[in-house]
Formats: sequence, C-alpha cells, structure tokens
Amino acid sequence: MPSRSVSPLSSVEMLRRLIAFPTVSRDSNLELIRFVRGILEPYGSEIRLTHDEAKRKANLFATLGPRGEPGIVLSGHTDVVPVEGQAWDTDPFAMAEKDGRLYGRGACDMKGFIACVLALIPEIMGRGLKTPLHLAFSYDEEVGCIGVGRLIADLRQAGIRPRSCIVGEPTEMRPVIAHKGKKSYRCTVRGLAGHSAYAPLGVNAVEYAAEAVAFLKQMARRHRDRGPYDRGFDIAHTTVHTGVIRGGSALNVIPHECAFDFEFRHLPGDDPDRLLSEFRDFVGTGLVRDRRLAVPACRHPDGGVRTGLDRAGAQAERVRDARSAHSLRGVPAPPRRSSLRKGVILITHHASCIANVRRKASCPFVVIVTTRERRARRIQPRST
Repeated sequence: MPSRSVSPLSSVEMLRRLIAFPTVSRDSNLELIRFVRGILEPYGSEIRLTHDEAKRKANLFATLGPRGEPGIVLSGHTDVVPVEGQAWDTDPFAMAEKDGRLYGRGACDMKGFIACVLALIPEIMGRGLKTPLHLAFSYDEEVGCIGVGRLIADLRQAGIRPRSCIVGEPTEMRPVIAHKGKKSYRCTVRGLAGHSAYAPLGVNAVEYAAEAVAFLKQMARRHRDRGPYDRGFDIAHTTVHTGVIRGGSALNVIPHECAFDFEFRHLPGDDPDRLLSEFRDFVGTGLVRDRRLAVPACRHPDGGVRTGLDRAGAQAERVRDARSAHSLRGVPAPPRRSSLRKGVILITHHASCIANVRRKASCPFVVIVTTRERRARRIQPRST
C-alpha cells in the first residue's frame, strides 16, 4: 500500500495530466509511461515494459493484487492522432471544460478510460483484490496497433495468460464483443509502354489492373449475396474494397504501371488468407490467358513450391540479372528488352524483393504487398 504522502487524483484531474502529455504517435510516450509507473509502484504493482527498437516508446503491463493465477486486463493505448490542420478553439494538449464536457486531444480516445482506471486504483486496492488486476497501456495503436504486438509477445514469453480483457475504446458505454479483422494490400501492375497506336503490341497495365479490380468486386458481391453473415455487425458480411488506384501518364501512351490498394474486412472465422489465395489464383490464371504474362514458380527454404508467392523471410529469391535464368529461381530468362513480348507476374509479401525486381527486371510484372493486418477477434466466455 502507498504511504500517506500519496494523494489520489480525481478522474478529471488525472485526465488533465494525461492530456498534457503530447503523445502523438510519431513522438515519444515515455514521459507519460513514467507518470503512470509512479502512480502504480506505491501499490506494490509488478511492472513490465516493452520498448520499440529506438527505445523512444514503451508499453506498460502492470499487475496488481495476487499473483500466480489468471487475471483481468484493463487495456488502453497511450498515443493520439495529430492535431495539425484542425480548427481547435483551445490548446488541444491543455484540457478545457465547457458546458459539462471535457475537451482535449485524446480525452475520449482513449486517455479518458486510462484516467478513470488510474483514479480508481486507490479504491480498488483498498477493497482488496482476490483476482489479479492487469493494466496494459500500449503505444502506436493509431498507426497500426504496433506496440501491442510486442506487449503480447512479451506476455507469451513470460507465461502470463490473463483470463479476460476489457479494452476501453469509446463505445458510448455499449459492450462490443467482437470486431472484424482487416488485411490491406497494394497491387502494382507493370506493363510494357508504347504509343497507343501500337496498343496490341504493348502490355496495358491499367487494363490488367482493371480486370483485377473487377474480380475483387465480384468477390465483394458474392459475400454480400451469399454470406456468411453475422447480424451482430452493422455490415453483417465480409467486405472486399478497392480504395485507391493510380496509373497511366497520357491518353496516347500505353500505361507502363498501375497500382491499386484493396482490403478485406473479414468476419471472425472467415479466413483472409483464403480470400487472398482466391485473388492470387485469378491473377495467375485469368490474367495470363492471352499468354503475354507468365507466373513464376518460386522455391522456398522449406522445399515447397508456391506459384509466384515469396513470403517474408525468403530472401533467397533475389533478382540478379534480368536476362539471366537466375532472375527468379524457376523463372525462364526473359528476352532482351527490344524483343520483349512476355511479362512476369510476381506476388510477394517482401518489400526488399520488390525493390530488387523494380531495379533489375526488364519485364512487366504484378506485385502484391501486404501493408497492414488486424486480426478478427471474438471474446469467448470462459466457464467458471
């Protein structure tokens, strides 16, 4: 228990202190973490910190009460989104109260929850805990839930397995027991440029990209019409969405490159890798029917062969020479640039491989890059 010199703060005053830390995702959150640690240590909490690679940010995982049994986690993120370009009437990092409301960056998402939790620690500890209480405060949630991955990995390594978790995201006090997963990708199609008067002799990257986007739309309609469905979600089915597309330079030029971003937001239980595999199969069959594009078979360290798929870590598949049989292991050597009439479709998850291909390959290809992932979650009640 803390000494008598420790003076508990109200939830409003606690929120005022937290908002004053400008923990925009691009900046450090260490001062806030030190502040929180100073509140919890007098109560005998066991605290674990996990840092980013630059040691500028940290997750905090604290355990209060008894040890050695599964506890309940109260979880929140410490980072906030930027304020540039927004019309604030007050300093966003100085909490303001007006008409019964509290204003400040992160007041709702989600320093308000953290403030309420911290303000109640004296009362919670005063009543005595029979079950461990864990506090998990992470960094970089706003830019892809980056920090919490390291926190979870640390808990797994330490053998800490909580019984349940409450994430204090703003839901207007309505319990949310699940959310969709998300995987987003960028597909870059590289063709063979030329004057549009000779369109049949080139490879139109925009047209091939359009066919790929149209296939994604077919997938979206199928999920809309056939399910599976979960009526607990506002949109009750898995969605497939293309949000950004860029390509071409002029009307009279056969487009050399076209890129588009697409995503799967899938129900818990719906496999996003299966969705990507379906799209990959279409790229490998539907888009090569005119025989001007070819799909390489890339061998992997595990000895298997996956058509055109280079998973992260399989860096052995490097491009050495665009006119060499070693350009990609298992890919026939393309002809010289002046006589090129066939391209290569490469589907990859590895950015460094893309850079090598762009620099050295002399043939058209398609690249699919995983850019962000969020797994679907559903809370399963435990039997007591």
